[in-house]
Amino acid sequence: MTTSSPSSLDAFKAEIDGIRWYDDPRSLELRSRDYYWYSPVLKGQLDDMRADIVVLPTTEEEIKRVAAAAVKCRLPLTLRGGGTGNYGQCIPLKGGVVMDLTRLDRVIAIEDGLVRVQAGARIARLDDAVRETGQELLMYPSTRTIATIGGFVAGGSGGIGSLRHGMLRDAGNMDYVKVVTVEDEPQVIELRGDEVQKVQHAYGTNGIIVEIGLALTKATDWIHTAALFDGYEQALRFCMETQENRLDLYLLTCVERRFSPYYRKFGDRFPADRDAVFAMVAPDDMARFCEKVEERGGSVSFSLRKDEIAGCGLQPAYECGWNHTTLQALKVDKSWTYLQVAYPYPFDPALAMRQMNRYGAEMFWHHEVAMMGGRIQIFALPLVKWHGKDRIDELMAEIERDGCTVFNPHVVTIEEGGMKQIDTAQIEFKRQADPYGLMNPGKTLGWTDAMARS
Repeated sequence: MTTSSPSSLDAFKAEIDGIRWYDDPRSLELRSRDYYWYSPVLKGQLDDMRADIVVLPTTEEEIKRVAAAAVKCRLPLTLRGGGTGNYGQCIPLKGGVVMDLTRLDRVIAIEDGLVRVQAGARIARLDDAVRETGQELLMYPSTRTIATIGGFVAGGSGGIGSLRHGMLRDAGNMDYVKVVTVEDEPQVIELRGDEVQKVQHAYGTNGIIVEIGLALTKATDWIHTAALFDGYEQALRFCMETQENRLDLYLLTCVERRFSPYYRKFGDRFPADRDAVFAMVAPDDMARFCEKVEERGGSVSFSLRKDEIAGCGLQPAYECGWNHTTLQALKVDKSWTYLQVAYPYPFDPALAMRQMNRYGAEMFWHHEVAMMGGRIQIFALPLVKWHGKDRIDELMAEIERDGCTVFNPHVVTIEEGGMKQIDTAQIEFKRQADPYGLMNPGKTLGWTDAMARS
């Protein structure tokens, strides 16, 4: 679990003198974990993984010193933001150094249509800052309160807002990324345009992201709402109709009625005999939204602005979809895990219903509507009763035979989990930015020890 000798750690501490670090057991445990425990497979594999030292730099220059020290002492280096990833992205498989970037959190500049921000900034704070200028982020994960923007870029792919603006890697969503290399003398590299894909969703394996430029759009005072339907297929077809009619939405998530006990705060607003569609709707389109709900035989459960949500004891709509559904279920019943599914285009609600009927009580379903590559993409993150890894593998194979793509959340490598193939551009950039192969070892299949500079 570790390649760090006491002497190398002592030498590392001497090299970073003046930079805050911790090596007590509690700090090492807390900062060596993320939400990997969503997966019983990863829980068994990663529970005992720990860093040997945690470092908290506050400036770019301190980050360079940490990187140079890691090279000099040949210590593995794993980056960490808010620790809200689900696949063990920030868990050190070989011990060494965990570098917590949450103190590198300055919003550098907000311009018309663009924000420059340091990687450790919390997404909620960043979005609040840009909203003060009448703008908003294009997208964020459901964990926006805790997650950092650097963690989202390095480990995420999309989320709330992806219905309107596409996935994170879609053209125009990121303007640039500044990266510090892990070399004897660390350098700064700025990636612009399509070059940002060299480090996006690379799990921090090929350079230390220290600064990001993100596109912004005009702020909207979104209405957080839910519509109830007597039938999940009705709810799914309503979701598709909103897109055919081009309603302006920031979030659209379809949640079946069996989730109701896990949405405890909603009470009668999400009863056990109705299926729900949670949405964030532009005020100018709220009347049309309600009309479409009524046409499909549904009813609007509530409609509140963000500043009204807390006063009603509710959660915002963005905490009712994507992987927050898994979190809410696990708080009540730890026998669940989950899968991640992308549906073939064009989406057929009948396929989703066949899957629901096929698996019965073994799987609970919710579907997310997003935009990817300029067209509507439907995802599902179903809850799955844990009956062992063999059964999970069977389920994934069956769902892929339906024509779907499954992004396996029960593995730690980039390629096995989502990309399905080695990204040669990311590996080539790793040769440049991490020539010794010290960054987050074990998280990419594209890198072998033989590639590392001696």
